[in-house]
Amino acid sequence: MPPNPKVLLIIPAFNESESIGPLLIALREQGLTALVVNDGSTDETAEVCAAAGADLITLPCNLGIGGAVQTGYKYAYAHGYDIAIQFDGDGQHRAEFVPALIEPLLSGRADLSIGSRYIEKEGFQSTLLRRAGIRYFSGLIRLISGQTVTDPTSGFRAVNRSIMAMFAAQYPTDYPEPESIVHVLRLGGRIVEVPVLMSERVGGRSSIRSLRSVYYMIKVSLAILIDALRRSGAKSL
Repeated sequence: MPPNPKVLLIIPAFNESESIGPLLIALREQGLTALVVNDGSTDETAEVCAAAGADLITLPCNLGIGGAVQTGYKYAYAHGYDIAIQFDGDGQHRAEFVPALIEPLLSGRADLSIGSRYIEKEGFQSTLLRRAGIRYFSGLIRLISGQTVTDPTSGFRAVNRSIMAMFAAQYPTDYPEPESIVHVLRLGGRIVEVPVLMSERVGGRSSIRSLRSVYYMIKVSLAILIDALRRSGAKSL
């Protein structure tokens, strides 16, 4: 890692016009560089980002969270960034925790650093249904890999260039966080969690609702199991 690494925040955004403007202003005031990937929004997200002076990629159609984030990773890798941070555009993630999040990468202790709200269990803890799903995926990942990840669905994550290259080339499409964790661990990547506080979303709607949460559980579980069963002949990190 160079002494002054280039750090990019990747903000996937779908119909986040209510929250993303103040967020971008706050990030700029803290000296953080952000790229918004506008995932085919039908509201004023693009206009709000442009007014805030943000770097912006607008996708011609909605690709979902996986496609939007992968677009950001492709951009970060192609433009020579050393660290890429996934950061939600709905106001849940808090920029003051960015230094703590990237410290394991800077010190060489981790390839992927995850901001977890369940280490110190402070701040917004999500809904009861989401917490049940998080505990389920945490147990599944521990069963498969032997490593405990307390907040496997956290979208507040930082990666070094090795993982950036991997995610730029291949990234899960739907609800990618738990599946990508298993993939990193299978290839020998080091994952560290750091305690963070999160807030309730400022506006917009979560993509995981009602019956869609059942689809989420089934699809991601199958994807994790398939990835874990793949031969380890893939190139290690």
